[in-house]
Amino acid sequence: MKKILFEGCGTAIATPFTDDGVNFEVFGKLIENQIENEVDAIIVCGTTGESSTMSKEERKETIKYAIDTINKRTKVIIGTGSNNTKDAIEMSKYAESVGADGLLVVTPYYNKTTQQGLIAHYTAIANSVKIPIIIYSVQSRTGVNIAPETCLELSKIENIVAIKEASGNISQVAKIANLCKDNLTIYSGNDDQIIPILSLGGKGVISVLSNVMPKYTHEMIKNYFDGNVEKACKMQLDVIDLIEELFSEVNPIPVKYALNLMGYDYGKPRLPLIELSDLNKEKMKKIMKKHNLIF
Repeated sequence: MKKILFEGCGTAIATPFTDDGVNFEVFGKLIENQIENEVDAIIVCGTTGESSTMSKEERKETIKYAIDTINKRTKVIIGTGSNNTKDAIEMSKYAESVGADGLLVVTPYYNKTTQQGLIAHYTAIANSVKIPIIIYSVQSRTGVNIAPETCLELSKIENIVAIKEASGNISQVAKIANLCKDNLTIYSGNDDQIIPILSLGGKGVISVLSNVMPKYTHEMIKNYFDGNVEKACKMQLDVIDLIEELFSEVNPIPVKYALNLMGYDYGKPRLPLIELSDLNKEKMKKIMKKHNLIF
């Protein structure tokens, strides 16, 4: 059995930008809020962090800032995935060198690859570092799925310890759990499937929701593991409307607007992403008021 990197709520934290770069003052405020509200991990420079539109230097600065600011108070996991294996290795080595607890590595996108190519890609990255790696399957973004049989092969690599499963396919999650057992921890990559995936043996979530509801998301999972399954299920269902609105447009467009509403100067997403539509802005305000996130 491999050591579990974290159990509970990991926040896929959004990145605030100014016209000149990353707004570290605001980023630090959200990091402190996350820690105060007991998140179990913070994931930096992932999809929600808009890493694909950050320069290499910006990514390195953001990684170093987050690790130094968090200062071992919770786990720090760095998104280092790329469709260029060489670049992913470079960024993974950098993240390890500055103190990351683990890496989140998405499948190659656009050029994609075969399942055998995925094994070669992840093996090369895993051989370049010693820290734990979470593989990340999100076919809606990348165009490629990590098949359960591929998960099994990758789980044989010592420092590939987990998968962020965002396929939306519960049957696939069940098959991965059955094949890999304790050699691959499963994290939900979808906020509307946290409890269903926990019921299949998952250990937590890498969450967008927890940017705005960190304590709630942490408590939902804690209730499940404490045996309060009915309460955990109710908590999951009670926030389905907010989760739907957080994904009403391409992530992280809605969550950045939500953070702005909460008083964080998170600015706009970077092109090609644009601001939330006026219609969804009104919906977001209404739902956030309902959940007492704004008044």
